[in-house]
Amino acid sequence: MKSIPLLLMGCGGVGRQLLQHIVSCRSLHANQGVHLRVVGVCDSKSLVVASDVFTRELNDKFLVEVCRVKLNGLSLSKLADFDECLIYLNSESKRKVIDIAALLGKSTGLAFVDCSASSETTGVLNRVVDLGCCIVLANKKPLTSRLEDYDKLYSYPRRIRHESTVGAGLPVIASLNRILLSGDPVHRIIGSLSGTLGYVMSEVEGGKPLSEVVKTAKSLGFTEPDPRDDLSGMDVARKIESLYPDEMEPDVMSVEEFLATGIKLLDNDVEERVKKASLRGNVLRYVCVIEGSRCEVGIQELPKTSALGRLKGSDNVLEIYSRCYNEQPLVIQGAGAGNDTTAAGVLADILDIQDLFP
Repeated sequence: MKSIPLLLMGCGGVGRQLLQHIVSCRSLHANQGVHLRVVGVCDSKSLVVASDVFTRELNDKFLVEVCRVKLNGLSLSKLADFDECLIYLNSESKRKVIDIAALLGKSTGLAFVDCSASSETTGVLNRVVDLGCCIVLANKKPLTSRLEDYDKLYSYPRRIRHESTVGAGLPVIASLNRILLSGDPVHRIIGSLSGTLGYVMSEVEGGKPLSEVVKTAKSLGFTEPDPRDDLSGMDVARKIESLYPDEMEPDVMSVEEFLATGIKLLDNDVEERVKKASLRGNVLRYVCVIEGSRCEVGIQELPKTSALGRLKGSDNVLEIYSRCYNEQPLVIQGAGAGNDTTAAGVLADILDIQDLFP
């Protein structure tokens, strides 16, 4: 039985769902000769870790309790009654995470999994990558902040996986890599790459207010903890049209204020744009176009009968044009948001690196 030590950062919707997948797939993984040994779980303020990271793990009963506590909005410190685990708080937890990476990275190896939605994990990831750890990301922020950070994380390309940072669990990155590695140059990509914004656009098309749709999307786990990470377009790319103005930026308005009052101010404008598009037989979709060195992201008015116009709910669709896929593009379509789908993609990424462990 191959044992893969795993440390999880982030116990939100995706992180909790990942732990539940790990527990529920024990027999499946055992049949494949693999055991995922969860040695630590941390949130933004605390870390709970097995008392001996070389020989022990957080058992399944404990992992289920982690999910229950975090679902209720409590701190991991509330788990202190469990035996054979240690709890570290605040800055001490960050130091301990590095210590664990140093202990396991160069010996048994360690799968370092980031299911948070924070840019603050980037510094930790940059350090553990040199300690022999493998990195699996659902959190896209470490890859989309500074080019130096991206280069650092990709300094050991075989030890990083991040399929769930694009299109939840859809095989977007894997498909692109296969095309590029075969020597088939990609010259154009177009699609709806945010399941969240796809859901928002198709729901407002039916006459629902933007504010109501966004709140529903958040309750369904489609959005980031701060929905503005999705609505700004930063979740997709850089040259973008945001759905909200500068005065509603996170450094000006809190998440609570935005959801309670700010977003309601956008309802009328979006409703008017939807009506005008409908009169022309079109719908609004949040679209990304990558062609050559050009990348544009924003709302486009598209025919209802087009592939993008027919999108409903949180589905993503991506069309990839290359030499081999020129007249008829490679089309990837499916659920592009949701904690369950995203966590399943993370789990698949973890298992994809199993050959790197002794």
